[in-house]
Amino acid sequence: MDKAHHSGQKLFSIRGATNSQGNTKDDITFAVYELIDELIKRNKLEPNNIISITFSITKDLDACFPASIARKYNGLNEVSFLDCQQMYVSDDIKFCIRLMAQVYLPFNFKPNHPYLRGASNLRPDWC
Repeated sequence: MDKAHHSGQKLFSIRGATNSQGNTKDDITFAVYELIDELIKRNKLEPNNIISITFSITKDLDACFPASIARKYNGLNEVSFLDCQQMYVSDDIKFCIRLMAQVYLPFNFKPNHPYLRGASNLRPDWC
């Protein structure tokens, strides 16, 4: 990214999470689309202001890679994506997809962290 293109903006990290209804490609796709849509809408993002998104998923989700779904969605093919497995904790919420996005936003913008569905219990202070 050209720094001049982002003058008047600051690099922010935005967190978010949701739950998939199950461990199928269709369920995971729906959850990833919903999470990405909320990330973009709540933060008024343009695809060229999204630098990277890292997904972490609970070990009960292994039907597909969230990054491969997101890469083909909503003009995000230029964004750098990465998948990893969330650290296992026995009482973690099931079918959870978390993300951390690196994005450019105006200096005075207050990021909105989308925590959806059952994942809203992870950060009630942001919901």
